[in-house]
Amino acid sequence: MKNSSAQKRVLLVDDHGIVRDGVRSLLTRELGMEIVGEAVDGKQAVQLARELQPDLIIMDINMPGMNGIEAARTICREMEGVKIVALSMYSDKRYVMEMLSLGASAYLLKDCAFKELAVALEKVLHNKTYISPDVGCEVINDCLKQLGMKDSTSFTPISPRERQVLKLIADGSHNKDIADFLNMSIKTVEGHRQNIMQKLNLHSVAELTKYAIREGITSSD
Repeated sequence: MKNSSAQKRVLLVDDHGIVRDGVRSLLTRELGMEIVGEAVDGKQAVQLARELQPDLIIMDINMPGMNGIEAARTICREMEGVKIVALSMYSDKRYVMEMLSLGASAYLLKDCAFKELAVALEKVLHNKTYISPDVGCEVINDCLKQLGMKDSTSFTPISPRERQVLKLIADGSHNKDIADFLNMSIKTVEGHRQNIMQKLNLHSVAELTKYAIREGITSSD
C-alpha cells in the first residue's frame, strides 16, 4: 500500500481538529502520504483545493457554513481528476448517493478501522469506488425495497379490458360514460375498477391517474 500511496498529496477537511490529527497521523506514518492542507469547512476546502491541487481530498459531510456535499459539487465540477473520499458519521443513503453522484470515489463511516480506510484509499487510487460495507448494505436493501414496491405495481398484470377502463378513468370519464363507450353495464365497470385497484394496490382515482400516466396508458395533457 505504501508504494502506491506515497507522494500522494492529501487535503483533509473536517471541522473537528482531533479527527484531522488522527487521520493525518495515520496517513503520514502508515501510508507515507503528504498532507498539503487542512480545512475546517466546505468553503475553505474549495479555496485550498483550488490553490493546492491535491490528488486526494478526505472530507466530512456535516460542517458549518458550506457542507461537504456543496464543497464536493464545486470541486468535482472545477477540478477533473481529484479523488474525494467522504468520511462521515452519517450512514443515510441520501448522503451516500448524493456524494457518489457528484463524483466522490468513496464513502466511509468515521467509526471505521484504519485498515478499512487504507483499503478504501488503495481502491480509490486505482480508480475504483469504495463504499463502507455497513453503508452499502443499507443502500442495497433500500434499492431492493424500492424494486419490491415497483414489482407490486408496474409488473402486476391487468387485462386488456382493464387497461381500457383504466385509461378512461384516468381521462376523467364517469362509470356511465365508460359503460356506454365500452358497451357494458355500469356494474361491470365498477367491478373492473375494483379489480384494477386491488391488483395495483391503489386506492383513489388520483392514484390510478398517476399510475396510468407513469405507465404510458394515458398522457398528462
